[in-house]
Amino acid sequence: MPESISPSDDGEMEPVRLPDTDLESIDASVRKLLAQSAEQAKQLDSLSTVPGPREFEGFGMPGFAGLPVPPAPPEPRPILELDGEEYEDELDSLSDWVDDFLMPVYGTEVTTATPWCHKWQEHDGVVAWLHALCLSYQQHKDPEAGLSGLFVWHRDFLTHAMAAVRAPGGPLSACMTDPDRPAHRLLPGPKPSTRSASSRSEGPQSSGEPGRTAA
Repeated sequence: MPESISPSDDGEMEPVRLPDTDLESIDASVRKLLAQSAEQAKQLDSLSTVPGPREFEGFGMPGFAGLPVPPAPPEPRPILELDGEEYEDELDSLSDWVDDFLMPVYGTEVTTATPWCHKWQEHDGVVAWLHALCLSYQQHKDPEAGLSGLFVWHRDFLTHAMAAVRAPGGPLSACMTDPDRPAHRLLPGPKPSTRSASSRSEGPQSSGEPGRTAA
């Protein structure tokens, strides 16, 4: 307890004097409050900063340090650059898209002006056109393409691809021109140019640059 305060002879109050034990207790309390304040300041700083990778190591969240990073999806490749099982899988996926979506929605009547083929998968040029059309559809239906994405796909991709594939003089012109008469025929393409034919007969050039021969 602090000592009692009594006025001095001149009427002024004497300073309060605390026992040493009370001073030590007050000092300890102040130090404890300062430590708690410093700890709270650190917590506020940590909450206001972006959490580092290790903050989530124990939560099973992919992509952070200490956890396996999922592989990025492979970049799409033109279907004619694929081989073997990879090509067959891509062709199966393309066939589903063409037969279940593209032709039921956009396939006009089969006529001499718009031929079709029930074995279109055997026409490499048609496969290449339709695969490119499918890839562009996936791109333009994505939300990142915006509200006009599918309009752009219809205007710039669908119209041109279908016109090329089903042209009366196109790759399917010798196939089905009547829906009741299925037909399939592969038209031979042009032979290699004379320059390519002659270079093949002479063997590969020693120089890797086209149009240049060895000195």
